[in-house]
Amino acid sequence: MTHQIHSPDGTPISPFCFGTMQFGGGADASESEAMFRACREAGITFFDTAYVYTDGASETLLGRFAAPERERLCIATKCDFRGGSSAARIRSSFDESRIRLGMDRVEVLYLHTWDPDTPLEESFEALAAMQQEGLFDHIGVSNFAAWQVMKAQAVAARFDTRIAMLQPMYNLVKRQAEVELLPMAAAEGIAVAPYSPLGGGLLTGKYHRGETGRLKTDARYAKRYGPDWMHDAAGALTGIAQEVGADPATLAVAWAAAHPAVTAPIISARSVEQLSPSLAAMDYTLPQALRDRLTALTPAPPPATDRLDDV
Repeated sequence: MTHQIHSPDGTPISPFCFGTMQFGGGADASESEAMFRACREAGITFFDTAYVYTDGASETLLGRFAAPERERLCIATKCDFRGGSSAARIRSSFDESRIRLGMDRVEVLYLHTWDPDTPLEESFEALAAMQQEGLFDHIGVSNFAAWQVMKAQAVAARFDTRIAMLQPMYNLVKRQAEVELLPMAAAEGIAVAPYSPLGGGLLTGKYHRGETGRLKTDARYAKRYGPDWMHDAAGALTGIAQEVGADPATLAVAWAAAHPAVTAPIISARSVEQLSPSLAAMDYTLPQALRDRLTALTPAPPPATDRLDDV
């Protein structure tokens, strides 16, 4: 059974999470608040941020918007990965995150990425102590490989705690999580909140329409989503969306949400207008035949053993 995560008043996390990476960056304070309100009106209770997002503005703005109804919301943030995962850095960055958020505690605290230079024992002893102090409810890890999660989980158990949530990249053109991460999470009862269900905007159809965005302005995203086959798949997705009368973004988010191991995909945007198709996926019923058709647009990653005869 997947670990149960809920808000302070016991409200279960919503089936979608909103990621606030653009708060105070791509979206100014006014637009950020409008997106927060739109999410709340749609029933989203789960909000994700990180120490590194927009130089702290993301945490600060989210804290301000969430304050009036804090008890009903599930808040997740991530430690500053730039300083590594030493005990001192985990505690100091989270202390600053709580000040920015204006919150004594959060529901989920993630290690933002794997740190090969700090012993897991040091990191998880610190996390366990902070958890015992009531500073957060659940430990999460982001951008970990499956072997890293299980290695960390074994260490966490020695401190009477566990990893409860996983945040991997997952979308129609980035399906590596299907090989080990998602089956592992299902088997181990770890909740999954995957990010980038729209593939950095590739799966919205805007590049197919000749518009611009991060894939043309951010070198990391351009490389991440550069292969021609990904763009071909995005074009085919747009065609199917037109055929079934849906927005490509709605289909892309609904597809990511439909995986049985996924708890709550993380949607994000720079404006309410841009956010709307993703929010629409919360109420979109994706028939199995359509899901299969979308899945067939991209190659399934080979199994971990690479024995294709086992598939």
